[in-house]
Amino acid sequence: MRMDRRRGTTARLILERCSKRELADIFRLFGEEPLAKRIAGAITREGVPSMTAELAAIVGRVYARAGMYRSRINPATRVFQALRIAVNEELENLRSAMGQAIEVAAQGARIVVISFHSLEDRIVKEVFRNAAKGCVCPPRAPICACGRAPLVKVVTGRPLRPGEREIGRNPRARSARLRAAERI
Repeated sequence: MRMDRRRGTTARLILERCSKRELADIFRLFGEEPLAKRIAGAITREGVPSMTAELAAIVGRVYARAGMYRSRINPATRVFQALRIAVNEELENLRSAMGQAIEVAAQGARIVVISFHSLEDRIVKEVFRNAAKGCVCPPRAPICACGRAPLVKVVTGRPLRPGEREIGRNPRARSARLRAAERI
């Protein structure tokens, strides 16, 4: 799951070293997993799986015991997403990269970001909104003391999503959201 094999943290290390509570937090925060506590409990009870199929089986058993409806998407998908995000520090890297992109972009340049899940999209929206803000002084202040000027103008109020035709050609595009801002 590591994007950079030279990095020390692996999914296995996270599963081995994290407490039940820490695992549940990872699954809940990064995977938006509704059964995060139960899955974390099952992993700590049954032991750290040595293969991804074993982890998927643990998650499947938790879902079966909970009587949760199985959708067309494997229930372990969110757990794997959460582990991948934690291993690669993806959300922190996204926030940092966006800040750097805004900083170095020339006036009039467009900064375009495609996100593939709600956690990423939330960060993109938040970074663009904060960069588009001007004065952050309290509303009752008689004059602006901060001198802050907006850095960008948000181009896409709502994210652009792929149409049916594009999804037909590329099914993986179904969850894509595109947001853009222009450097001022």
